[in-house]
Amino acid sequence: MNPETCPIEFNFDPETFKVGDSVSYRVTGSLTGFPFMGILLEVHDDHVVLTSNPEDLTSRMRATRESRPVVAEEDVC
Repeated sequence: MNPETCPIEFNFDPETFKVGDSVSYRVTGSLTGFPFMGILLEVHDDHVVLTSNPEDLTSRMRATRESRPVVAEEDVC
């Protein structure tokens, strides 16, 4: 495998977001600037719900619906 290639395929098109898609998301506050990876659990017209740990049913974060969703730092779990 090429070390320059990411093994995960992210969906960056909010118009085509669907449950189960992998997304790269951002967090506000002290975590600004760090990239995070999540899985979409819910897709709504104006927001998404994602998780960084699909094994943990309590790990759910509301985020904006844009190419790289944004999670408020206080919503990180």
